[in-house]
Amino acid sequence: MKNKVSQRKFGKLSEYEMFDGDAFITFNIVDVNGECTSAYIAVTDRGRISVSDYPLEKDKDGRLYFEYGSLFKRIYLDDFAEVA
Repeated sequence: MKNKVSQRKFGKLSEYEMFDGDAFITFNIVDVNGECTSAYIAVTDRGRISVSDYPLEKDKDGRLYFEYGSLFKRIYLDDFAEVA
């Protein structure tokens, strides 16, 4: 069974915003490896930009996500939208 993410092509401006109760955090997909085991994500958090490789996990429905922050908030890859 193939993953939805492996079939989906992420544009260079695939983006997701999360409000953490204080500020918005922006995630941009740089790359998802071919086996969908990790994603290279640029994170803009309170004016600071970091680029990290996040391991991908599957939930019980087969949706791919990575965990972010000290509370391990799940960020689902299918929630990212292409920005024009």
